[in-house]
Amino acid sequence: MDTDFTYRGKVITTADIDFIKKLIAENPHDSRRKLSYKLCEAWNWVQKNGALRDMVCRGMMLELHRAGHITLPAKQASPSNPFLQRRKVPEIHIDQTPIETTVAKIKPLTFRQVRRTKHEQLCDSLIAQHHYLGYTRPVGEHLKYIVFSGKRPVACLIWSSAPYHIGCRDQFIRWSRTVRKENLSLIAYNSRFLILPWVKAHCLASHILGRMAAVLPKDWEAMYNHPIYYLETFVDTELYAGTCYKAANWIYLGETTGRGIKEKKHRITRSIKAVWGYPLTPDFRKSLCSLPN
Repeated sequence: MDTDFTYRGKVITTADIDFIKKLIAENPHDSRRKLSYKLCEAWNWVQKNGALRDMVCRGMMLELHRAGHITLPAKQASPSNPFLQRRKVPEIHIDQTPIETTVAKIKPLTFRQVRRTKHEQLCDSLIAQHHYLGYTRPVGEHLKYIVFSGKRPVACLIWSSAPYHIGCRDQFIRWSRTVRKENLSLIAYNSRFLILPWVKAHCLASHILGRMAAVLPKDWEAMYNHPIYYLETFVDTELYAGTCYKAANWIYLGETTGRGIKEKKHRITRSIKAVWGYPLTPDFRKSLCSLPN
């Protein structure tokens, strides 16, 4: 092989390919998955939370196989695709007696992180039924919250991995493409925020956002073993003004282009959104723009 092979930004050298060939030869009865695990362990190829980068590794080995650089063993099974077999979120019905009051009168509010708990399905169901965008499975790292007043849910939030490129956000942070690629996981994106429609309490949304800024970083680091330094969200300006984000001291940064990441002809293919951001620390730029040693 005369030139190196690149997969998702990782350069695979001739020596690397020779190593993979040797690994396959020394483990002739291993499945593709077992070979991927062993390669990740040998290369210490792990995510920031310590988990093996198995899916990325398998994709890389498959591309090398298709290009004729290595020969993988025959597939032993075709695992089911959870995205193709995803079931509709079941409807869970709860007390919808109207709540019309003040924030002070519905306190104390309890913020419960519900991902991987018995309440996760309730969060998904409420968002599916009552959020104007419905429910979509979050991408990458994510956490889900239900805010309770006593035993009654009053709000739901989902925080997920940040979009790869947002022009006005990247200019605000002042990071390069290389640094952004390395540090994007240090941002959390508010993909869903729902105040249940029968709950009316002045300033409740901004109060929840303010509380979340203190709660989310601790839960995120506990779940994923790395910090976050910045929060962001999109607001559809045809429907909302972003008042609650402004009241919670979020910063308006500009607008999206209305073009998806796969749009190559510079056409507007989706609604333009307002971009709001919230630095979690005074020195957030230093944290987001520093490359690990």
